Amino acid sequence: MLDLGPHASFIIAAYGVTLLAVGALVFATLEDDRKQRRTLDELERMGIRRRSAAKPTSTTVKSTAKKKAPAKRKPAKPHARKTPSSRKTPS
Repeated sequence: MLDLGPHASFIIAAYGVTLLAVGALVFATLEDDRKQRRTLDELERMGIRRRSAAKPTSTTVKSTAKKKAPAKRKPAKPHARKTPSSRKTPS
């Protein structure tokens, strides 16, 4: 076995607690995933669909009216640049 020195019991206990904590987090994550999937399946059985799911094809007739063209923008006015000679110097 490795020689962990006088603090061997503390080191082993720390590794044990860490292993338990990581195991608990993995278990909780997997259990929550199962719960969320069951809830999602239940909602889909009730007819509630996800927004990310493909939308069903509709039989609505598309309008043949022309869409309005976007309004034309006026060209931007150029900004006057201040040159070093046009700046006022403090008196």
